[in-house]
Amino acid sequence: MPGKLLVIGGAESHDPGDDVILERFVLLAGGAKAHLVVIATASESPELREKEYAEVFHRLGAEHVTPLRLDDREDSNSARAVAAIDHATGVFFTGGDQLRIATVVGGSKVDSALHVRLADGLILAGTSAGAAMMSSTMIIGGTNASVTTGSVRTGPGMEFLPGVLIDMHFAQRGRLNRLLSAVAMFPHELGLGIDENTAILVDGDVFEVLGAGAVTVIDAGQATTISAPYSDEGGPIALCGAQLHVLPAGWRFNLAERAAIRRSERDHAD
Repeated sequence: MPGKLLVIGGAESHDPGDDVILERFVLLAGGAKAHLVVIATASESPELREKEYAEVFHRLGAEHVTPLRLDDREDSNSARAVAAIDHATGVFFTGGDQLRIATVVGGSKVDSALHVRLADGLILAGTSAGAAMMSSTMIIGGTNASVTTGSVRTGPGMEFLPGVLIDMHFAQRGRLNRLLSAVAMFPHELGLGIDENTAILVDGDVFEVLGAGAVTVIDAGQATTISAPYSDEGGPIALCGAQLHVLPAGWRFNLAERAAIRRSERDHAD
């Protein structure tokens, strides 16, 4: 049975009673029987991040939590690391710098093992940088000031969730213009802007929104005008006819059909 992706916009709550996103990760991975692996490659303080998430996951009931240190490509191609992935029911990537994940893990034996296990039922989660790396085209950085050419840096991602561009800390850091600029350059990709303490749970072609904020979806597939090819470097971009969806918790979205799925009244009552 194919696994699931939990893509978190960063700054998810670790507070007891409010940690619904991380609680869902532990439950999907098997609860008390889960075998969790924490990868803090993106972080400048990996030991601190490993300890932080291990404490949270233990409190949420997981008995087996293993930090997997991947500092370089030798680590990412080691038999030790592959074995850890093979035995995991859930893998969690912390935040930091998504480019570190792509360059240290991308194309390695661990990368291959993650894709194999994802097809076999693994729950794969990532927050902030650990979310950004999941797409095929990865947003590395850029400015938020306006929708212009050359304002967003992109690179190859890890391809766990193809067909999308992911931006995190979305509302909190005012990244709408940055994501619009990226979508204007890659209109075949759906733009997903995920707020802090908010996540999407991807199961097949459909994702569900979890958490306190919202997910912004930008679809330029049917846009009537995109002026990016004709704009000077750093110049403004015209983007006409694109669709924008803002989806709070409980709403779903079909990635294949590019359509929002309305939250039912029953869900709303719950």
